[in-house]
Amino acid sequence: MPVQPLAELIRFARHNSPFYQHLYSHLPDHVAHLTDLPIVPQAAFWRANSPRDNRLLTAPLHEAVVFRSGGTTGSPKFSYYTRTEWREFTAAFGAGLVNAGLRQGHRVADLFYAGDLYASFSFVLDSLHRSPVANVRLPLGGAAPWESIVTTLEEFRVQVVAATPTTLCSLAERLTTAGRTLPDVELLFFGGECLFGDQLPHLRAAFPNAEPRSLGYASVDAGLLGEAVPGGDPRVHRAFAPYTLVEIVDDDTELPVDRAGVPGRLVVTDLRRRLMPVLRYPAGDRAEWVDPDAGVFRILGRAEEGVRVGPVSLYTEDVHAIVRAADTDREVSGLQLVVRRRDGRDGLVLRLATGEPQDAQGALGAAIAAGVLAQRPAYGTATAAGHVNPLTVEWVRHRDLAVNSRSGKLVRVVDERPCA
Repeated sequence: MPVQPLAELIRFARHNSPFYQHLYSHLPDHVAHLTDLPIVPQAAFWRANSPRDNRLLTAPLHEAVVFRSGGTTGSPKFSYYTRTEWREFTAAFGAGLVNAGLRQGHRVADLFYAGDLYASFSFVLDSLHRSPVANVRLPLGGAAPWESIVTTLEEFRVQVVAATPTTLCSLAERLTTAGRTLPDVELLFFGGECLFGDQLPHLRAAFPNAEPRSLGYASVDAGLLGEAVPGGDPRVHRAFAPYTLVEIVDDDTELPVDRAGVPGRLVVTDLRRRLMPVLRYPAGDRAEWVDPDAGVFRILGRAEEGVRVGPVSLYTEDVHAIVRAADTDREVSGLQLVVRRRDGRDGLVLRLATGEPQDAQGALGAAIAAGVLAQRPAYGTATAAGHVNPLTVEWVRHRDLAVNSRSGKLVRVVDERPCA
């Protein structure tokens, strides 16, 4: 299906989708400019996109592939693609894999997760299949036993491993604990979540000749977002023109940002999807332009990924920065913010992963906790006032961190407070 003229796509969505008809009811009959449209209110979007009595889709559900998203939190959300839309989605992403580093004849292990309507395993496999360069695909899946995965990687001398950072780090931990390495691996294609600098030493120990690279930026709900840009910063991507239109909008005014280095919310419009139109849809991430004219942007993290403990808000990106500054020996391979309730008060636990948890990390844990309290003095004040429990540190192995059961992605915030 060719790229749709924006005015025609808007007209089609208004005419065939009850959700968009209602959302655009205040607009004139002819709308040709993207910024004339409101940004999609996500809560209303997903309420309209229910499996039964769907008000978002533009046609009855007679032919489609259905996937479920929802990330690490929130209720499941269903996304629909016709076979043509899915083929074009994966073909465009597969072409972008060449920029990520895929080369002729590369043997690629797909360690993303499959089943339960989750998309990433099928998406990566189909994108490799439709990539313009020949490659050998090994659909192992992220749930396979690690011994079986390693045996296959060794037998086939796999050169590219594609997985979430959480899966890659867990595999690296298993390898180093067993005193093994995989020197044939050249590329670690990661996707689905951010890769942090504090994870790199652990990956290098297990994959001494491999370079971690983003395989690209996409989501099953928003679609194509950005292809990888070669260079030293894996957060930098280029919009998938002409298939999608990417905007970065100001947090307060919701007006598009047109200057480099100004953070905002990333919003996407897909010019080829018609069954489930995506028009000015918030992708859920913050970003900034690197080169607005070339469509090159940098991902800055999730738009609202953080936790509130009593009266104090903390954000995972801020805590990661504190860990990186304190962990000069690069002992920490993973981090979760855990909220627990005890004695009628909430409290924050910094769950830190390392190779061999032991008391030797006590000084590092104390330094990290001190860094968090220095950046968020309100937490210490709330503790002294008896509003929250003191901040604590918990050391675990990387494989003991909580992950999403369907996707294998790290759960960045774990709420262990009772529901009642």
